[in-house]
Amino acid sequence: MAWVYLILAGLFEIGFTTSMRYLGWPLQLLPLLWFLVFSVLSFVLLIWAMKAIPLGTAYAVWTGIGAAGTTIVGIVYYDEPATTMRVLLLMLLIGSIVGLKVVSAD
Repeated sequence: MAWVYLILAGLFEIGFTTSMRYLGWPLQLLPLLWFLVFSVLSFVLLIWAMKAIPLGTAYAVWTGIGAAGTTIVGIVYYDEPATTMRVLLLMLLIGSIVGLKVVSAD
């Protein structure tokens, strides 16, 4: 169950990093609420996951899911560049996340 919590935490991290795109000054209420909800859920799930998954592994997977997912959201929805090198490095990151799961004792 800890890995489910960790994956969900990573997905909520994608939500809160993406919502940051819409935060500006003065703060808009809806993007601020999305940011707060997604970030709290992400951190709570990460804390639950770390009860069974080692700290370093959990943090690396959480940030990896967030980084990879946010990059994919940027490419798909915000017309960010999808260069060959960027896609290859993204695949390497995703492979590293999967690798950490495979070699994890849990």
